[in-house]
Amino acid sequence: MGLMKKFFNQTRKPEGTLGKIMLSTMNSGHAKMADWGMAHLPEIHPKAVADLGCGAGRNAGALLKRYPQAHVTAIDYSELSVQKATEYNQQIIDAGRCTVYQGDVSALDLPAESIDLATAFETVYFWPGLEKCFAQVAKALKPGGMFLICNESDGEDAAGTKFENMIEGMKCYTTGEIEAALRKVGFSEVKSDHYSGKPWITVLARK
Repeated sequence: MGLMKKFFNQTRKPEGTLGKIMLSTMNSGHAKMADWGMAHLPEIHPKAVADLGCGAGRNAGALLKRYPQAHVTAIDYSELSVQKATEYNQQIIDAGRCTVYQGDVSALDLPAESIDLATAFETVYFWPGLEKCFAQVAKALKPGGMFLICNESDGEDAAGTKFENMIEGMKCYTTGEIEAALRKVGFSEVKSDHYSGKPWITVLARK
């Protein structure tokens, strides 16, 4: 595997030196897309939020600012991501408003019906089966809870296809595929949006 391919494979589960370099680019590189995605959230006042696949922690921090009354649980499969997300949000962790830990979205360690809002930015590409993982999210959400998904690839763009072929275990989904999987596990009021001029997509669903 060439160095470039090894580097981009770090998007799935960052580790080691290349993982540190990848994580250092994530917070700034995905910020505009993540903020566009968050803008789709209605006027809600969640008390418990889960950021799934939290990466280097920037989006968890943005959610903490957006919802000052909330506690945010940030979860990632990568031990290195957990370390970086903890460093990024250390002050608010010390204040008791944020928890960061290593976990697997296909077997979420969250109490049933404990979360008001779940988010997934640039991460469902790597989840081991949408329906299986979405069912775990649905289980953790309270009735009426919301789930926001935001991706840079719409499943049809050339760049997404290129990275899908380069990165092991990556699958770029269309909004239709995401919506169908959400509805199959019991989500309702599923709706999506596509950024004008870019392949960014966001999908918002209510349990």
